Amino acid sequence: MAEPSAPADLPEHVQTPEGGLLPAELRAWMLLLAATGAIEQQLRAVVKDALGISHDEFLVLCLLADQPGTGLRMTRIAELLGRPKTRLTYQVACLQHAGLVTRQSVCGDKRGVQVTLTDKARRALSEASVPMADAVSEALARTIGPAQREAMYGLLPTDSCPPDDE
Repeated sequence: MAEPSAPADLPEHVQTPEGGLLPAELRAWMLLLAATGAIEQQLRAVVKDALGISHDEFLVLCLLADQPGTGLRMTRIAELLGRPKTRLTYQVACLQHAGLVTRQSVCGDKRGVQVTLTDKARRALSEASVPMADAVSEALARTIGPAQREAMYGLLPTDSCPPDDE
């Protein structure tokens, strides 16, 4: 049997001219980790001030905000966030207590629980979106250079990108 060949479009792993040991993919990953860490740190305070919730609870709201109104099952939220279901249950209970989500049993599945955003959460996210977006932009500006920001924005849908004058 013939050996499988590597796809022709994969980049070569080349040592950096400065003598670094990491290939470009790992350096890029480290840059992304630094950028996401800076964003999370910057967002924590803004989310707490604007919404009165934790960053982890905010991530739940963000997942639900992208749903057309049907919400998500608890198991799917746990999968998408990489969180244990027990921790997620506590976070969703806090969000429900704050009036930001509803929980209901899934018809035909005793264990299934569907979580949906409330109108209160939609309004709060809408009102807080500008300061939160500003926090993301500020964190990126401190962490990565203009060329990397442009490349990152190039990965986003066109309606998510900042105006050219930023």
